[in-house]
Amino acid sequence: MEPYFIPMENLFFQEEIKKSRFMTYVARIEGKEQALTYVHGIKKSHQAASHHCWAYIGAAPDNDMCMGRSDDGEPKGTAGKPILSTLQGSQIGEIIAVVVRYSGGIKLGTGGLVRAYSNGVQQLIKQLITTEKRFYQRYQLHCDYAQMAQIESLLVVLSGRIVEVDYLQSIQALIEVDQQLCQQFIEKLDSLTQGQVIAKKIPITVR
Repeated sequence: MEPYFIPMENLFFQEEIKKSRFMTYVARIEGKEQALTYVHGIKKSHQAASHHCWAYIGAAPDNDMCMGRSDDGEPKGTAGKPILSTLQGSQIGEIIAVVVRYSGGIKLGTGGLVRAYSNGVQQLIKQLITTEKRFYQRYQLHCDYAQMAQIESLLVVLSGRIVEVDYLQSIQALIEVDQQLCQQFIEKLDSLTQGQVIAKKIPITVR
C-alpha cells in the first residue's frame, strides 16, 4: 500500500454566519464504525443543534469504498458533499469532520450553505498537524553469521530494521522493510547471498 498522511490531533473551529452558529470538529478515525461512533458522541454533546452534518475518509484518501457523508436534514448536497470534497482535496486519510449548526432562522441559500459547511473544515485543514502512515512488510529468514552481516548492511541501505533475532548455531531473524522497497530488497538479498537465503513473508505492519 502507498503511504499517506493522517491527523495527529483533534481540532475545533467556530463561526457565526447570519445568526447561525457553525461548530466544526476534525479528528482521526479508522473505518466506518469509529466514524459513526464519533458522530454519535458529537450529537450527544449538541442535542439541541439543528443539524449535525459530517463526512469521513476511513482509510487511505483514495479509497472510495471507505468514505461516508450526511446532510442531516439540510438540502441535499449542501453539507455532507462539500465537507467530503474538502477532506478529499486535503489528501489526508483516516479523518472525519463534523459540522454542528445551531440555526439562527435566516436562510443561507444553497451556495451559502455549501460555503458555510466547507469553510470550517478548510480552516482546520490549514492548521492540522499530520504524520505519514507507512506500511512495512515483515520477513522471517534463516542464515549464517556471515550472511547476517550482509543482511544488516542491506537493511541500513533500505532503511529496514531487525525486529527480532535469535543467535543459535545459525541465525533466525524477523526483519521489516518498507513495502515500497520490497522488490528491491528481495532482489538484493538474492544477489548478496547467491540465492541461499529465502525471506518468508509474514503479515504487513504499520508504523
